[in-house]
Amino acid sequence: MALGKGLQSLIPQQKIKEKKKEQASTEQHADRIWHIPLSEIVPNAEQPRKIFSHQELEDLTASIRAHGVLQPIIVTEKADGGYELVAGERRLRASQIAGLSTIPCLVRTATQKEKLELALIENIQRQNLNPIEEAFAYQRLMDEFGLTQQEVADQVGKSRSAVANIVRLLDLPDEIQKALVDGKLAMGKARALLSLKSEKEQRSVFKSMMGEAMSVRDVERAVAQKGAPSRKGSVRRDPNIIAQEQLIEDRFGTRVHITQKGEQGTITIEYYSRPELKRLIEELIS
Repeated sequence: MALGKGLQSLIPQQKIKEKKKEQASTEQHADRIWHIPLSEIVPNAEQPRKIFSHQELEDLTASIRAHGVLQPIIVTEKADGGYELVAGERRLRASQIAGLSTIPCLVRTATQKEKLELALIENIQRQNLNPIEEAFAYQRLMDEFGLTQQEVADQVGKSRSAVANIVRLLDLPDEIQKALVDGKLAMGKARALLSLKSEKEQRSVFKSMMGEAMSVRDVERAVAQKGAPSRKGSVRRDPNIIAQEQLIEDRFGTRVHITQKGEQGTITIEYYSRPELKRLIEELIS
């Protein structure tokens, strides 16, 4: 199932540099598949995916040797000549390994933002990104191009809270992020660790769960047992309060802390930028 607006609709079907005389129409010209020498194509600097499975690359190489490249890659023309890859780096790499001289391409016109969006959406559609790569890509769209979480969500076909929860993974300590990248830690367990308010507590629960067959529920129980110290000693936080914090965090995509004293209490909602504060206010009053 395609996500978001799809690879075609993000980039307008503009006229590209003429390669043959008398094309039937601009649309035909834009949609034509060109077989471009591999030596003329450079990698996409905006590629969000940093880790490529060696085995998957070998399997794709074998498939290309047997059947060729079945789906064209997408490239843009460079001002100084040649082409820059927009989407299809695995196919490009596998074609190089397979010893092909050319590769089928669709030539498009794209801004830097659109290149990142296209590469990101293709990887999400193919489920190629690990959670940290996906989080960094969303953060780049927000930091470099000024997109809001809602605008990122609209582009990639996810809910705003889903985007917010993935970006929050970048708040975890490096060793926990590495476990996510290496596939040693599931995202559900990582999100449970985000309920802990300090890196020390996050590392403590993370180390205790590694090597043990703990479910997400087990991790949530371990997190609930990590209470804040009181004057009279160590106390455990009410797991119901922690569950309610998680519910609000999932809704607003940011850290939430509930403090209860008898029948009264406070809810603290954290924000990390003025645009995020504006978003939270709009969601609270809507």
